[in-house]
Amino acid sequence: MAFDDFKIRLDNLQKKLSTYDLDAIIITNLVNVAYISGFKGTAGKALITKQEAFLITDFRYTQQAKFQAPYFTVIQYEKKVEDTLNAVISKVKADKVGFEQDTITYEQYDQYLSALSDAHLIPTKGLIASLRQQKQADEVEKIRKAASIADEAFSSILKQIQPGISEKSIAFALEYEMRHRGATSVSFDIIVAAGEHAALPHARPSDTALAVGDLVALDFGCVYEGYCSDMTRTIGIGHLTVEKQKIYHTVLKAQHAALQSIKAKIAAKEVDGVAREIITQAGYGEYFGHGLGHGVGLQVHEAPRMSPISEDVLSEGMVVTVEPGIYVPTVGGVRIEDLVYITKGGIENFTKSPKDLIIL
Repeated sequence: MAFDDFKIRLDNLQKKLSTYDLDAIIITNLVNVAYISGFKGTAGKALITKQEAFLITDFRYTQQAKFQAPYFTVIQYEKKVEDTLNAVISKVKADKVGFEQDTITYEQYDQYLSALSDAHLIPTKGLIASLRQQKQADEVEKIRKAASIADEAFSSILKQIQPGISEKSIAFALEYEMRHRGATSVSFDIIVAAGEHAALPHARPSDTALAVGDLVALDFGCVYEGYCSDMTRTIGIGHLTVEKQKIYHTVLKAQHAALQSIKAKIAAKEVDGVAREIITQAGYGEYFGHGLGHGVGLQVHEAPRMSPISEDVLSEGMVVTVEPGIYVPTVGGVRIEDLVYITKGGIENFTKSPKDLIIL
């Protein structure tokens, strides 16, 4: 990523300070620190004012920070980071200082309250998350690549899936195939759920062996150059009952309709409602208990959210999942998930794996 991209992000955040009536903001979430500065160390806090930007870290990361965050003044703290923060806040004469309320604990807040004697601490929520929703071109390309790696891994492991293989074996194979293709890690713990386990939306892979008649849900993704992908496909083993086939095709119909409805300026809950209505009309409304999707970027779950209670509005530049599901106890479950980029004219679907029912 070009350093100029970080300058744009910093400028956008500094402009928002006035909107929030803040003189400065302390950024403690390391993902947000990396997003706004470029610094990828595991210890550091950023202090942003309307005109200046400071990155406070320890001896281990000082040189790294100077290289990765050229638009920030790097300061090395010796004993307590809070004391250094207080000294900088005093120097720049910041009175109203925001902090990320969803990142720090009450104990940390109490420490800041005691140490930052020259500032009035003001809680903020979602300030940087709102900036992260609109992806820059370089971010989009990395997410697209991460999605492509996941697609290739899925295609590769299909020939390994057969009755008798365990959920864990499939999960291990997926991770290997993604790393083999350039992923640095998985973007979350891989889900492989067969039979009745597929009725658990976040089931963990076990030693359970796949059996004829099972629905098998595979939810996985990878990280490529810091950016995540996320996809789900559900397949059948041997043959499926009429009910299981109906569940699959209902989810597929709901997902297709939701994808068709996505456009800039539409309410996220409206898109969720499109899929939810189809599933409800088919008699499975009570078995679709999670939101339709979420944003993806530096983290696999970030803003916006698509759910019945979401207040988010979709806009050009967002990358979101679309993942309706039906989970029926003792029967099994189906989830189909694509990763899409919202464009001026609609969407670009990053997930290319087929969605017609695959029975192995």
